[in-house]
Amino acid sequence: MKIKDKYDYIDNRELSWLKFNERVLEEADCESTPLLERLKFISIFTTNLDEFFMVRVGTLNDYMKFIPDYSDDKTGMSAKEQLLEIYKNSETLYRLRDYVFKKLDVSLRENNINFEKMSNLDENKIKKVEKYFKRNILPVLSPQIIDVWHPFPFIPNKKLHIAVHLENKKNKLIGIIPVPEGIDRIIVLDKEKNSYLLLEDIILYFAQDIFSMYKFIDSTVMCITRNADIDTDLEIYDDSTDYRQHMKKLIKNRSKLSPVRIEMQKKMNKDFNKYFMEKLNLKKEQFFISETPLDVTYCFTLENLISENLKEKLTYTPFAPVQAVKTESMIEEVFKKDVLLHFPFESMKPFLQLIKEASNNSNVKAIKMTLYRISKESKLAGYLINAAENGKEVTVLMELRARFDEENNIEWAQKLEEAGCRVIYGTDGFKVHSKICLITYKDEDKFKYITQIGTGNYNEKTAKIYTDLSFMTSDEEIGIDADKFFKNMAMGNLSGIYKKLWIAPVGFKRNIIASIEEEIKKCEEGKTGTVIIKCNSFTDKDIIKTLIRASEKGVQVTLIIRGICCLVPGVTGKTDNIKVISIVGRFLEHSRIYAFGSKEERKIYISSGDMMTRNTEHRVEISCPIVSEESKEKIEHILDVIMKDNVKARILQNDKKYIKLLSKEDEESINSQLTFMKEALENK
Repeated sequence: MKIKDKYDYIDNRELSWLKFNERVLEEADCESTPLLERLKFISIFTTNLDEFFMVRVGTLNDYMKFIPDYSDDKTGMSAKEQLLEIYKNSETLYRLRDYVFKKLDVSLRENNINFEKMSNLDENKIKKVEKYFKRNILPVLSPQIIDVWHPFPFIPNKKLHIAVHLENKKNKLIGIIPVPEGIDRIIVLDKEKNSYLLLEDIILYFAQDIFSMYKFIDSTVMCITRNADIDTDLEIYDDSTDYRQHMKKLIKNRSKLSPVRIEMQKKMNKDFNKYFMEKLNLKKEQFFISETPLDVTYCFTLENLISENLKEKLTYTPFAPVQAVKTESMIEEVFKKDVLLHFPFESMKPFLQLIKEASNNSNVKAIKMTLYRISKESKLAGYLINAAENGKEVTVLMELRARFDEENNIEWAQKLEEAGCRVIYGTDGFKVHSKICLITYKDEDKFKYITQIGTGNYNEKTAKIYTDLSFMTSDEEIGIDADKFFKNMAMGNLSGIYKKLWIAPVGFKRNIIASIEEEIKKCEEGKTGTVIIKCNSFTDKDIIKTLIRASEKGVQVTLIIRGICCLVPGVTGKTDNIKVISIVGRFLEHSRIYAFGSKEERKIYISSGDMMTRNTEHRVEISCPIVSEESKEKIEHILDVIMKDNVKARILQNDKKYIKLLSKEDEESINSQLTFMKEALENK
């Protein structure tokens, strides 16, 4: 099949994402990365691919059924064409993952980490495992055969099962054993030798005994991936609907949606495969064989089972974020000057200190903030509850539609409401993805504001593993804009007018395009035009078109895009002046920075929003100017270091492939994230 690319400088969103996930897998094959961290990258790659099939492949399958005329607005590919390319590329990635996993397993064994297969154990060890199996595993198993009297069971999304091919006197049949979730996945075989078994491999081995009344043919570990892209919009519901209850029902439905993929850990015979494909209404291209375990999340438990010496050797050197601001009063500090934190190199503690202090300060009258994803054990939520109990007006704009975090958000929304906080849920059809907090402070007869705006979630856990920016300011105009924002959100008004903040769905995209146009105008006047954009994904067609025109006019464009990038650089006559960099490293690159102009006159914004149409047109996003020289210099330095990275940087070529930018012999090796870690420790 030939892809119907309209332009050679545009890439398909889904295929670009698969290239990103391949870059994640490359980190699992990077010999300078500690072995257990490499295993984690395989797990991250696998989880990424799972979610991709649940959401993006699920959506494309829906398009095939319900919108048969749908085609990608950038490449003209139909849903079917995109799916076929996805399946073909995914097959390649499965083989690559198996290669990397096998290679890694050899290295782990050389370092005394031994994951065993039951088939390789001697008789004494098998007896030992059998005893454990009968005592601790067999009692909780629920095996069944599938026949006229035992119908095909519902197989939940991403739950491991053992599938067994059997035969009786009359015909062949199938047996199913769900792998129980209440038992540890890793079973210690020999603590001294660091040898382990996976739970599913033990059950797989004894499946023949479980179905001993039948003739055993073969068995495998299997799991199903289901479409999890639930529709969270409320258009069909009336005003009396309890939104929290509505979301709870939708979440329950997620695991019951249509299958989009089946995975097995080894090749089975054609009849066996055909049986499952017919029962699940799947085609052969949706059937994948993986010699790698189908769930690699056990790796995050493994490091707790080995000795400290071995753990130190096989994992990253621990890094604790540095507390960049040390002061008794964060309120006074922010009133004196702007504060910019760079996660995870600098700690989130100063911001948490600010909210804790505000919750107890008698001059603070109100705290308002948006919450998209917060940790299950959230200190921040506790401070908001304390503020409400202290009589302050606390408003929380909680987004219940944060995919795969809905249940946690529902629980926190209820707790906050019960504590006296006013909880609102945004507006139908537009997720509130903004990261903003407003503290209203009364000083004698005058109200003053402290506004915090970030590029990432208010999550103490991810603040230690995601690169993000958190900006705190007492700028009066920003504070007034923030106050307008919360009032508008409470009234469902998405068309508010703001002086300094760029807010989607109305002002964000418009101002991004206008700022690029300013750089085009500079080039037309014979001056230098510069655009630097750092974000997670880039798919917005209107902004892509504007940047292509900017490149044609001579504007120097640098895009630092971790994930999807639909704009292909280096195409003669079109994108010659565009460079695309991707950084995949120890920490997840997550900060969004938009910079326009040369350093002397550059205007810099940080934002919650990516350059994706869903963010620019269908979400509520906030972008904030960085004006103070100290904060601007800090961001300039961040961008400079990232653009000099020659260790973890990949450069997108005009053939739509990424190459690793390795340092030359006479050139200093620069790993941007490692540089920021060292600088943070030096400034401690």
